[in-house]
Amino acid sequence: MSGQRIGYVARLGAAMAASNYPVTMVRQMIERCSSSYGLNASFIALPNHVQVVGPAAESGSVVKAAQIGRDLRFDQAFPLAGLVSDTLHGRVDPIAGEARLDRIEALPQPYPSRVTVLGYGVWSAGLALVLEPTPLNVLVAGVLGVMVGLFWVAGQRIPELAYLVPVISAFAVTAICIVGARYLEFDHVGLRALIPPLAMFLPGAAITLAVIELTSRDVISGSSRLIAGFVQIVQLAFGIVIAAQVFGLDESQLSPEAINKIGPWAPWLGVVVYALGVMLFLAPPRSFLPWLVSISAIAYAAQFLGDLLFGSYASGFCGGLALSVAALAMSRLRPAPPAITMILPGFWLLVPGSMGLIGVAEIFGADGDDALPATLISMISVALGLQAGLVLWRVIRRQPAR
Repeated sequence: MSGQRIGYVARLGAAMAASNYPVTMVRQMIERCSSSYGLNASFIALPNHVQVVGPAAESGSVVKAAQIGRDLRFDQAFPLAGLVSDTLHGRVDPIAGEARLDRIEALPQPYPSRVTVLGYGVWSAGLALVLEPTPLNVLVAGVLGVMVGLFWVAGQRIPELAYLVPVISAFAVTAICIVGARYLEFDHVGLRALIPPLAMFLPGAAITLAVIELTSRDVISGSSRLIAGFVQIVQLAFGIVIAAQVFGLDESQLSPEAINKIGPWAPWLGVVVYALGVMLFLAPPRSFLPWLVSISAIAYAAQFLGDLLFGSYASGFCGGLALSVAALAMSRLRPAPPAITMILPGFWLLVPGSMGLIGVAEIFGADGDDALPATLISMISVALGLQAGLVLWRVIRRQPAR
C-alpha cells in the first residue's frame, strides 16, 4: 500500500512539473501528501523529474520515479489543479488519483487544428493592437500568426521539428516583413511588428519560474529554467538576424519605436481580442473567458500606469505585482479558476517580455553594449514583480481581521 501511495505522489508531482508549477509548489505537495499518508519519504523534485523514496522495508527502500515526456496542455491544467487541491485536502485516495491522472493525460485536444491555428492568428492580432496598433500591422500580425500557428501544429506532430520551430518562425516572419516593407517602400521595419506572431515563444513563464525557484533556493531548477529561457530568446533573435542578413537589411533599419494610428482605445480592445485568441488557441473551459479578460486587463493597466509613472523597466515589475495579487485574490472566489491558470496568460501581455526580444536582436547591432543588460532587466522585472506580489499576498493574508 505504501508503494502505491508513493507512486501516486511521485506521478502527481511529475504532472505538476509538466504543467509549469514551480518546483517549490511540487515539493510542498509531496511533503503534505507524505505527511497525510503517514509516509516518511525523501524526494528529489526537478522540472522534468520527480523521485520519491519511501521507508525501508524487508526488501529495501521503495523508490518511485516519474516524469512526463511532454508538457501538459493548458486545458489539462484545469482538471489537474482540481486533483492537486483534492489530494492536498485528503479528498482522494491513490487509486482514484491514479485513475484521474490517466484521464487527464488522455484528454484529447478540445478543438481541431484549424481552430487552434485560427486562434493563434486572433491572439497575434490582439497583441498587435496592444503593442503597435495600426491597421496594416494588425492585418499582417493576424496573417503571420496563422502561418506561425501552422508551424507550431507541424512541430506538435513531428517532435524532431519542434525544436526548430522558433528559429523557423522568426526567420519567416522577419523575411516576409522585410520583403513587404520594401514593396510598400517603407524606410524601416518595426521590431514591434515582428513580436505578435512570435509571442508564444517568449519564455515569460520560464523566466518567472526561474526567479521564484532561485529565491526559494532551488538553485538547480531555477538555473536550468533561466538558461533555457534565455536560449529560447536567443533562438528568436537568431532567426531575426539571419533573415536581416540574408535580405541585406541594415540594423539601423530595425526600429523599436511604437506607433498608434488607430487611437488610445486600441490597446484596450487588443486585450479583449487577445483573450479571445487565447480561448481558441489554448482551449481552456469557456467559463474561463471573463476571468481571463479581467486578469489580462489588470495586468495591462498596471503595466501601462507603471510605464507612465516610473518608466519601461519598472512597468514590468508593476504588471507582475498586480497580476499575481489579482490572480490570488480572484482565485479565492468560489467559481474562479486556479490562480496559476490566470497568471500564465497574463505574462504574454506585459511589454518587458517583448522588450527582451528587441534587446537581444539589438545585441547584434550597433547598440549591443547596452542591449544585453537592458534585456535581462526587462525580463526579470516581470518575474520579480510576481514574486513581490506573492510575498505581499502572504502578508495581507496574515493580517488579523479588525
